[in-house]
Amino acid sequence: MITILVFGRLSDITKSDKLLWPFTGDTNSLRQTLETKYPELSAVAYSLAVNKKLAVYNEVLNDGAEVALLPPFSGG
Repeated sequence: MITILVFGRLSDITKSDKLLWPFTGDTNSLRQTLETKYPELSAVAYSLAVNKKLAVYNEVLNDGAEVALLPPFSGG
């Protein structure tokens, strides 16, 4: 299983701030399955973080990984 933490308006789409998800091998596959279950996600820009590190490319996931869905943010 993978734990998915969902932040900001993305939690409005998933109707939850935490999801337990069946193991998925990499972040590209995870994004695809999430967008199949929650089609509204495909219309929103969001980033993935794996074990508290921003996933810039396709990242391999391990069973028990913690993934965060992060909405766009700006800072200063």
